[in-house]
Amino acid sequence: MTASLRSVVQRMRDLDQRLSRRGDRRRILVDGHTPVNFTMVEPVYRAMLRDPRVRFVFTASHEAGRLDAVYPKATGVTTIHPRRAAFSKFDAYLTSDFLWAPLLRGTARIQMFHGVGGKYGFDAPDRSMREWHRLFFVNERRLRNFVASGAIYADSPAIRLVGMPKVDCLVDGTYERTTQLAALGLDPSLPTVLYAPTWSPASSLNAFGAELVAALGRLPINLIVKLHDRSRDPRPQYSGGVDWAARLQPLLTPGRGVIAGDPNIAPCLVASDLLITDHSSAGFEFLLRDRPVVRIHRPDLIALANIHPDYVSLLASVSRSVDDLAGALAAVERGLSNPGSQTHERRRVAADLFYRPGGATGRAVRELYDVIELDPAAAVLEPLVREESWQKSA
Repeated sequence: MTASLRSVVQRMRDLDQRLSRRGDRRRILVDGHTPVNFTMVEPVYRAMLRDPRVRFVFTASHEAGRLDAVYPKATGVTTIHPRRAAFSKFDAYLTSDFLWAPLLRGTARIQMFHGVGGKYGFDAPDRSMREWHRLFFVNERRLRNFVASGAIYADSPAIRLVGMPKVDCLVDGTYERTTQLAALGLDPSLPTVLYAPTWSPASSLNAFGAELVAALGRLPINLIVKLHDRSRDPRPQYSGGVDWAARLQPLLTPGRGVIAGDPNIAPCLVASDLLITDHSSAGFEFLLRDRPVVRIHRPDLIALANIHPDYVSLLASVSRSVDDLAGALAAVERGLSNPGSQTHERRRVAADLFYRPGGATGRAVRELYDVIELDPAAAVLEPLVREESWQKSA
């Protein structure tokens, strides 16, 4: 497209926007391709539901035939097919993945990012991100990596240091351990271990996940298994065609072991005293709880998932790293008996990876109002200000 044609298209889109905005009504399109994409934006969405001027609509540009799977009906969201969305007018487009839905009438595009695991090029993209109107960075490390990789310019007007709204609930008192364990039918008096492997043919789940779950079930602990969204996807390229929930359920001891069904892992993180993972964003998010992490080292996973070397080193520095089943079981016992070990390193890395946790939702909401050119509603901001004030005094 030539510069003159781009200019004409932009003028037409500007006119379309002025005509389509009736009073102070705004529409925001959220795009995702797994349920976890919804959990990333959910705190912002829930906060802005208090403003009747703003309407959120959800699509799945890469999963057009699976809208109900991407956005479970329990969330109560309004969905739209990507083909219909392409011809509709929206005031903003919001996603937490490398998605770019075709929207013929144009909009402001906002990237919220997906986790902090450093996988699949998210921290050093081999593509330009200069066409995005806003980039809601979760930390300064990712911002520096984007600039170093050439994905954006250091003085880009799109840069916003926001943090990760998804993890605010890990530090602001939203969830309480005993309540969450009771909701899962588990005994709060027992230590609780959370197994949260990532999805990949090279993950620990595929290597010896069933054996690990069975062995952990014989220990005097509660066990929560949180499967990645992709491990629940029946398509072979994601789960290997294995129904992992059905495979693992018989290995769990009733009353002491469960498979978490909610796509949002945050309640499980609060409920748990120790986390086992191979390499997932959850492994880093758990650092905000300052509790032990056991890392199952999978070199093939690191290569296959294109994990940024910084993040491999960071996870290793805050965890007990093991290579096999026996090592994992021994590390669990050591971690539960000495939970304070590595606390300094856990806190240091958490401060590095999560920008001012507890206030990210408020910052994201304010930035979103700015993008859609609407004065923030007091009904939205006042509760967020109270939460941020509580966090500062806690």
